Amino acid sequence: MERFFKLKEHGTNVRTEIIAGITTFMTMAYILVVNNTFLGPTGAGMPSEAVFFATAVGAGLVTILMGLFVNVPIGMAPGMGLNAYFMTVVLSSNGMITWQAALGAVFISGIVFLILTVTRVRQMLLVAVPENLKTAITVGIGLFITIVGFKLCNLVMVSIVPGTDVGQPVPGHAFNLILGSLVHQKDALLALIGLLIIAALMVVRVKGALLIGIVATTLIGIPMGVTNLSSLTTGHWIPDFSNLAVGQLDLKAALHIGLFDIIFIFTFVELFDTFGTLVGTATRAGIMKDKKKGEKIIGKAMLVDAVGVSTGAVLGTSTITAFVESSAGVEEGGRTGLTAVTTGVLFLLALFIAPLALVVPSAATAPALIIVGVLMMSQVRNIDWDNFLLAFPAFLTIVLMPFTGGIANGISAGILSYVVLAVFSNLFTSNKVKVHWLMWVLAVIVVIRFAFMGSE
Repeated sequence: MERFFKLKEHGTNVRTEIIAGITTFMTMAYILVVNNTFLGPTGAGMPSEAVFFATAVGAGLVTILMGLFVNVPIGMAPGMGLNAYFMTVVLSSNGMITWQAALGAVFISGIVFLILTVTRVRQMLLVAVPENLKTAITVGIGLFITIVGFKLCNLVMVSIVPGTDVGQPVPGHAFNLILGSLVHQKDALLALIGLLIIAALMVVRVKGALLIGIVATTLIGIPMGVTNLSSLTTGHWIPDFSNLAVGQLDLKAALHIGLFDIIFIFTFVELFDTFGTLVGTATRAGIMKDKKKGEKIIGKAMLVDAVGVSTGAVLGTSTITAFVESSAGVEEGGRTGLTAVTTGVLFLLALFIAPLALVVPSAATAPALIIVGVLMMSQVRNIDWDNFLLAFPAFLTIVLMPFTGGIANGISAGILSYVVLAVFSNLFTSNKVKVHWLMWVLAVIVVIRFAFMGSE
């Protein structure tokens, strides 16, 4: 173990790496519960047992692969934001797009991702898109996750203007977003309690604050009548393999022209989200001290990440990606793949607690989504708000994601507005802006998307 993971070379030991792996698992484990909120019966419509199995096994296997093949302390699991988008794709299609077809779209995006990685086009895209837009995507997804959390627990509700003849979609002037009633909505009150608990734990820097908060809120929900304990007696403590979604992806349906933009978004969002997480975590772990060696390691990590996307789809879950929570393990001293292997093994062992995890109500997971939004929002400070050419596209990217309920809308608006403003700047000012040729390609794709496919 010492020789394989090169522990001494990285200034660490077995004990430190295992503790770091446990810490990373604790900060990531909320995905075992939260993913069912998006993909399960109340979300995209998949069986809860299937979602839990795919989440645990997918995260476990790909994280172990990351540790063994790349030797970095990075945990992998179905990504937040993309699982919400997965749910949105299915629910907004009025039955036209099944969860099987959505899994097919994820699988294809993984193949595209793999090709982009092997051919190094992925790295080229990272150069083409301005840093401000890449940062804005992260911030926008954070707000998208936040509004999903607020709606799941009824802390935010919709009020229809009296006398309005409501159709589908509802006109913007016909509704208002309002604060849910803490008196009449028990789930809203429970979520608020949970939000305060997690926030307090974050303030005092408790490791695993999200997971601890979810557990505490679930327990508080029992006497409140929000937490349903029926799965403890009806569920399977031994892993149930009879109701899985393994291999149920529908590639034929996913290749339908109507899913082109969905595949594009799965690929595009994952592209930038993963890059930031990999580079950020690797830098904090000291891997990027030797730039040439560090870039080689990141390249291998990107390859595993790409394989993980399609692997997750085959198992029955949305896009598996690198988790920013891996930095928690790094802060505990994790420096090698042993940290990742420890985290992966714990995810596999989590298969034996499925009934316990299914007890957790949406009101207990919603606060975690809101807090994750806070953490992702922190990146907004890296945007140059004094340069309007950069600020306006970033602003559109950020606000359109939560306001229109579509990650694709924000990214598309950001890309197109940047290219258009750059043209005006080059034609009428002395501030000449160099626009990468790939940005022109992306802008054309955006125009085609809105012209022929509409918005989400």
